Amino acid sequence: MHTMLRMILTSRVYDAAVETPLESASTLSTTLNNHIWLKREDLQPVFSFKLRGAYNRMAQLTDEEKRRGVIAASAGNHAQGVAFSACQLGIKAVIVMPATTPAIKVSAVKSYDAQVVLHGDNYSEAAERCQAMIEESGMVFIHPFDDDYVIAGQGTIGDEILRQSAGRLDAIFVPVGGGGLIAGVASFIKAVCPDVKVIGVEPEDSDAMSRSLALGARLTLDSVGIFADGVAVREVGRRTFELCRQYVDDMVQVNTDEICSGIKTIYQETRSIVEPAGALAVAGLQKYVQEHGITGQHLVAVNSGANMNFDRLRYVAERTQIGEKKEALYAVTIPERPGALRHLCTTLLDERNITEFNYRLAGRKDAYIFVGLSVRDSQERLDFLTLLQKNGYDCLDMTDNDLAKTHIRYMVGGHSRQVGKEFLYRFWFPERPGALARFLSAMGSNWNISLFHYRAQGGDFGRVLVGLEVPEDQHEQLTSFLDHLGYYYIEETFNPAYKRFLQGG
Repeated sequence: MHTMLRMILTSRVYDAAVETPLESASTLSTTLNNHIWLKREDLQPVFSFKLRGAYNRMAQLTDEEKRRGVIAASAGNHAQGVAFSACQLGIKAVIVMPATTPAIKVSAVKSYDAQVVLHGDNYSEAAERCQAMIEESGMVFIHPFDDDYVIAGQGTIGDEILRQSAGRLDAIFVPVGGGGLIAGVASFIKAVCPDVKVIGVEPEDSDAMSRSLALGARLTLDSVGIFADGVAVREVGRRTFELCRQYVDDMVQVNTDEICSGIKTIYQETRSIVEPAGALAVAGLQKYVQEHGITGQHLVAVNSGANMNFDRLRYVAERTQIGEKKEALYAVTIPERPGALRHLCTTLLDERNITEFNYRLAGRKDAYIFVGLSVRDSQERLDFLTLLQKNGYDCLDMTDNDLAKTHIRYMVGGHSRQVGKEFLYRFWFPERPGALARFLSAMGSNWNISLFHYRAQGGDFGRVLVGLEVPEDQHEQLTSFLDHLGYYYIEETFNPAYKRFLQGG
């Protein structure tokens, strides 16, 4: 600890980075009955904390290493941190980025005179190309998180928080990807104020650090979520894991809806829009406080970055209501007889704020309704489900059903009588020009596509829902084919949202 503490205290971050403010979140403090501050790393010159670690690492380069230049693989904030630092230090920089990287991020890196190499559809493929270029060129690799100087640079945030909070501090919530930020912050905090808790926050679908800490050893995730791309890491660092195992007190996992709620919360407090990874700490803080019944404490959340793709805002707005527990979604079956729909609306939906209403005739006996309601909290959501059931309605709570929220609510339709045995799959594919056509081409013509839904959501990956007409005895063959197709997918054939609204029973 003493070595890392010394490295943090002597870090050379302020030649490039700025000391960001610790701002009171007055509205959130009142809502949660705690004293809450936001550490505004979104106000750095590159709109992210990554500048600190990148510059501190590059400031340690020898003259010979500087002549060789630096190289990094990144799809976002680390790329900008390295490019900005190289510009400041007069060093040649090459950044290998996935070809799927949004144009705004590529342009930002190029604006600092760095050379950009676009390769592959994801970070792993870009990193492989980066490694090959290192061997060819001899350039110095700048790791995004698993490097002591990078960790120390990020650790200066902990130093600033302690000074700015004047010792009034109970816990710090920190977003976690590869672990560089939380390893640095926790190392400093525990060396100076060991009673202050350091709590990490990860997306539920990118929780490599949480799982590794629980296991007691690093593990590699089979896949990672794509929404909070800034923390989408399949394996945490060796060095960051060791430091987190020693100094991190707890971990929190949040879902996409809760992250969207965090983005809205920060906007309401600051009028700034952070990226999904930048809102992780606030989302985790909100969840942790409510689940543990914490009141009257002094809490800090690190706003880690604001490199948000504008096109993603539509998706964020859609999912925020559910993340705030302010919208509930239900699938309700009503008898297909005169007056049944009117009876439901006048007896149970009257004077309720309906956010969405989709009706689909299922047959001559039943009809299905997909309905969204504004609710005050989770308890009201459960109370309304109970009310429906007491009144004799067959109903399901769809609020946590991702298939329903992403696809079904936009395509309630039913099942064609001409379709044979149908299997349903969700695919994720890199969002780049021509990607949809390539996806369809890769699917081939072995089986008939009976259903297809694609919706652009402003992310690095597109989401597609596909129904395939396949004989029962070929299901195993189909699964083998999809496994070798190269796209991440999950089967949704038995999802109740599909069975009600697209399958017809």
